[in-house]
Amino acid sequence: MSSSIPQDVSAVVLQPSEPVPDDAVAVQGPNFDERLTLDTLLGSYERIGFQANSLGKAINIVNKMRQWRLSDEPIPDDETEELSNPEVRARTRCNIFLGYTSNLISSGLREVILHLVKHRHVACIVTTAGGIEEDFIKCLGRTYLADFSLDGADLRRRGMNRIGNLVIPNDNYCKFEDWLMPILDTMLTEQKASGQVWTPSSFIRRLGKEINNEESVYYWAYKNDIPVFCPALTDGSIGDMIYFHSFKSPGLVLDIVGDIRALNELARTSKKAGMIILGGGVCKHQIANAMLIRNGADYSVFINTGQEFDGSDSGARPDEAISWGKIRADSESVKVFADATLVFPLLVAATFAQDVRPP
Repeated sequence: MSSSIPQDVSAVVLQPSEPVPDDAVAVQGPNFDERLTLDTLLGSYERIGFQANSLGKAINIVNKMRQWRLSDEPIPDDETEELSNPEVRARTRCNIFLGYTSNLISSGLREVILHLVKHRHVACIVTTAGGIEEDFIKCLGRTYLADFSLDGADLRRRGMNRIGNLVIPNDNYCKFEDWLMPILDTMLTEQKASGQVWTPSSFIRRLGKEINNEESVYYWAYKNDIPVFCPALTDGSIGDMIYFHSFKSPGLVLDIVGDIRALNELARTSKKAGMIILGGGVCKHQIANAMLIRNGADYSVFINTGQEFDGSDSGARPDEAISWGKIRADSESVKVFADATLVFPLLVAATFAQDVRPP
């Protein structure tokens, strides 16, 4: 019997490698033998691999959104007089378009989103009906931790509504109706008197004013004049209330055309535009479609658990949006395949929250 390894086996198992490029990054995790700060730990994510690597990339992209100024760019020959002014260029920033699904407002991410709006870190918001109403409902009553496995029929009997492992007493929605109906009456009266109809964004702005509560995301959006767009505003409890109101006092009009123009114009006129989108569906595509108006976003961060094999936009990776012109081919983009409640607080801690100074 031969004592040497068969040559054909050796050739396939011990195939030599090509030289590793000089700029290749070696995999390396955090060293817990050293005292690590949160910043140091998150900084290590870029070299861990898999979705940690994607989160590290997302942190870098968001910081680039935050740091960009028009003064970083050369002044073109046809620039306007205003935008040729060095002070104006130094103040002109990347507009960040933030999108999220309703369940995230139901969760504790509401307070993370509130921080971004309160401190003017975003230029606009796009969300769904639940993403609007659940914020106001939380000002009127609590949402509670529960369990994914609770029996639905038993919860229905008890008047408890489940969102994942959270529950909301149905009484909260009754309180919401009591709060909203008089506002709808007033808005209808104002519409009839002025002849000017409401848009979903002006409707939400008015509710943010009326709630007058610093715990509300949309109170801060109202205070800081940050537009909130909700293309599917009637798809939830707000829609139920508008439906009920239409029997008692018909005539309230919500103009979606005004909002699509406002959103698309904000995208078109942005000198630099970034997307941060948590989840999928309407909020993801409405922002991405607005980016088409300007030939694509400059920076893009998607965080969701959707998969692309069913052809849904929710699960699509950034490369699919590039094919439609919704993300620029030469831009920086990443999708983090993760539950946003796990990773978005970490992303904010490593980016926007760096502006917070201890007392």
